[in-house]
Amino acid sequence: MKHGVLSHQWSRRLVRWVLRDLIRVGFLLLTRLTIEGREQLPEKGPILIVANHFHFADPVAIIRAMPWLLDFIGGLQMPFAPNGVKWLAWLWGTFRVHRQGSSRAALEQGEAVLSDGGILGIFPEGGSWAAVLRPPRPGAAYLATRTGAIVVPVGLIGMTDMFSLFRCGHRAQVTVRIGEQVGPFPPVPRGRGGREQIDRIGEQLMKGIAVLLPPEKRGVYSEEPALREAAEEVAAYPWEGAKGVNL
Repeated sequence: MKHGVLSHQWSRRLVRWVLRDLIRVGFLLLTRLTIEGREQLPEKGPILIVANHFHFADPVAIIRAMPWLLDFIGGLQMPFAPNGVKWLAWLWGTFRVHRQGSSRAALEQGEAVLSDGGILGIFPEGGSWAAVLRPPRPGAAYLATRTGAIVVPVGLIGMTDMFSLFRCGHRAQVTVRIGEQVGPFPPVPRGRGGREQIDRIGEQLMKGIAVLLPPEKRGVYSEEPALREAAEEVAAYPWEGAKGVNL
């Protein structure tokens, strides 16, 4: 059994190496990519990468920018992604969230990765239904407090134009901006008091992302009242009826 597990792990790593090389080629062909702040990355895990989520292709930007073959938590349905690209998440092997049900299994898998000193990526907003920053789901803060991981905020800029070469004939300007690490955070108690602490930590993580984005993309974290008001109109989580521990 142990040999089978190791064989599966090496097979997964091999697939991820190949996919990462293909992603690098894709960015070379489709974008003018800038990666800022690599010096902010810790030398080792556990590390939780948190980023804004404005486009279905955001995970590949994280894969391209990071030096590790990291794991991800992501939605199972991927409603905003074309059917032709959904295979990528399956091949990479993400921990899939059933947004209309419980996401506990995905959180447990993510917690196991971090508890083992690994690297995990998560998009705290829980989906890419808008192109401005929205409030977080509790999943990212929950994992940070459960594992003592260092949290690294990342701002993804220009990913909504990722495929502009096909629409406009020019490559997209994409910037991946890596921010100052946050945490580690201590464990929080169960119950209402613990949830309030998780919510506050979630807000702290989102503000760490917001400062990495252009002012007009900061959404509910904008300093401009009009921008905040506009963002609040699209901020509601579309799968609010989901049960269990939600992202």
